[in-house]
Amino acid sequence: MNRPLAWTPEEFERSDLAGAYLWSLPRFEARAERRFGLPTVPGLRDVPREARSLIVLGGGTRIDEAKLWRRDERADLRLVAIPSLWGSGAEASPIVALTRAGKKHIVVDPELVPDVRVVWPELADDLPLWRARDACGDVWAHAIEGFFSPLASGELQEELAGIVRRLASLPLGKDARWFEAGARACAAQARASVGLVHGIAHVLEGVLEGVDRERPFGHARLCATFLWPVLALDRSVSRELDAGLASHGLEASLVLEPARALFDEGAYARALPALEAHWRAILRDPCTRTNGALVRPGHLAFFLERRFR
Repeated sequence: MNRPLAWTPEEFERSDLAGAYLWSLPRFEARAERRFGLPTVPGLRDVPREARSLIVLGGGTRIDEAKLWRRDERADLRLVAIPSLWGSGAEASPIVALTRAGKKHIVVDPELVPDVRVVWPELADDLPLWRARDACGDVWAHAIEGFFSPLASGELQEELAGIVRRLASLPLGKDARWFEAGARACAAQARASVGLVHGIAHVLEGVLEGVDRERPFGHARLCATFLWPVLALDRSVSRELDAGLASHGLEASLVLEPARALFDEGAYARALPALEAHWRAILRDPCTRTNGALVRPGHLAFFLERRFR
């Protein structure tokens, strides 16, 4: 897989911006216009035919929309992704995960990788702490589930072991170093697969939409909430997981401690009825099928009885 060029905002400003247009989340649009001086478009259908580059600024969903549209409609365009938050890693990934008609649809294609990703640290300045921590949970889920994936080669596991060490050195909160760490974790994970954490998140995102308007149950919050319970389940099912960590010089505590720290009991309690109601759909999710340990129907009791405590 070709990796996108990684630029600073200054390097991006020095690049060829002729024919470049910006598609941004509304709350960042004015700031981006001032910084880069680019014309904006309200939607992808409004990108002019004469455009040579599209700069997409936003979260994983917006970047994924632009990736899929560029591949299918305007393969001639250079695509530059500026993530407004770490976590999804969409700016470095050949994967698109979009919700259509209430269901998560995933497309994997090397042609989806943006040409350039730009890390603009100041975008995280106004982040609420809870959103930053949830995004850290998404990054950790990519790294851990990628490491444990049955599709991960020994070489990829070694790369992910290095990423895990890097993540363990970062605070769980607002720190711009998570932008780079998140991109690397997602790009590495994309060469294997994810597991039950993502299976749960993909199924429950639509189910729990609107349940909590102040702190929405989006993808990152679900990953942060279920990372610790799923890790506990996996370790109870298979001793090979800890052995796999040890074979790459990783103590189990290195992944368990941040997962436990990210766990939110209140969010878990609110999501648990939906988990029970949609457990069969979670079992059928492609991500669940590539979990590091085999997930069975009876494992629902592990979550309902909170055996991970």
